[in-house]
Amino acid sequence: MTDTRLEPGSPAPDFTLQDQDGEQVSLGDLRGGKVVLYFYPAAMTPGCTTQACDFRDSIASLAGAGYTVLGVSRDEPAKLAKFRERDGLTFELLSDPDAAVHRAYGTWGEKMNYGKVVEGVIRSTFVIDEQGTVVKALYSVKATGHVARLRKELGID
Repeated sequence: MTDTRLEPGSPAPDFTLQDQDGEQVSLGDLRGGKVVLYFYPAAMTPGCTTQACDFRDSIASLAGAGYTVLGVSRDEPAKLAKFRERDGLTFELLSDPDAAVHRAYGTWGEKMNYGKVVEGVIRSTFVIDEQGTVVKALYSVKATGHVARLRKELGID
């Protein structure tokens, strides 16, 4: 069962997680700036690599529009460090091993996987404004083409 899903206008649940280098990253520390927070199932898998590389390739335009990109998975920091290095990712990857932050954002629950109902990460993206309010809550996004659609929705070339 999925926890309550967030909607535009909801306060973004605050969190502190370790990044790929074992450093603490808190959403609250990013107030005053805009954040793209995306949840993905597993580092170094094909779909997640495609999505991460799309964010990497769009980071200049996103950053230029004032956005900080953060990726969240249940992977441990050491695996995230390998993923970041292997694919030249230029944004922080955060470790949520117990899925507490996933649950707070409604990105952990039942989903269809190859025709079967399984429990796991629901690939999702949130856009959070300078005050910490959810502007966009996009659940069950596709790995391919998602970043281009997001940029279009945000009016970023």
